[in-house]
Amino acid sequence: MKLKDKTAIVTGSSRGVGRAVALGYAKEGANLIVNYTSNEKAANEVVDLIQSMGSKAVAVKADVALKADAEKLVNAAIDNYGRLDILVNNAGFTRPALMLNMTEDEWDQVVDIHMKGAFLCSQAAALKMKEQKSGKIINVTSVAGLVGTVGQINYSAAKGGLLSMTKSIARELARYNICANVISLGIVATDMTEKIRTDEKLQDIYMNRILLKRFAEPDDISPAFVFLGSDDSNYITGQLLCVDGGYGMI
Repeated sequence: MKLKDKTAIVTGSSRGVGRAVALGYAKEGANLIVNYTSNEKAANEVVDLIQSMGSKAVAVKADVALKADAEKLVNAAIDNYGRLDILVNNAGFTRPALMLNMTEDEWDQVVDIHMKGAFLCSQAAALKMKEQKSGKIINVTSVAGLVGTVGQINYSAAKGGLLSMTKSIARELARYNICANVISLGIVATDMTEKIRTDEKLQDIYMNRILLKRFAEPDDISPAFVFLGSDDSNYITGQLLCVDGGYGMI
């Protein structure tokens, strides 16, 4: 198992992409901090699944856009497992609106959770990883962050900012043997993308942009996160890995 005895925090892991990553990590032997903001039942279901695989897991309620909560997540890893090896900054949501109609609150909510949250969690995690002289930080972006998208300027800006932020993290933390990379996803079969996947017109539009002509399943994306969290990627930092079925090529 590639992650045996390693400890990972996956933000926003009660559902969707985060859930898939957490379960993929557990399958490879990692112990998890499962993060949620409101759905405790869903988080506990993920914990139960992880424990059924023979790994350990604890659900922690935290709003990653709050410094105290970001620190709470990291402290939970140290308190429960004695170390922190992997941080996946995945938490996020969308508040769609055209630029001319977008409210300041819609902008702030999305940028805070995606960018500020990733910064605060990375900062808190890096302080512990620095002491260990090892660690992996993986940020999650999307095609929207690379090419932009209509009706989601807040989301696109935040996801684009994550790419440059990751590169800066990699430059600053390399001296402590901490690697930071970013994974760009396309359209993954989660509740967040349900409308795109079920609306016939939207299906056609997006399928024409995906070279592999199918939406990603959770099992399609988790191996990339396992790779960047494992010792197999110890000489990789500051890099963008696109796991999008070729969507970003078009």
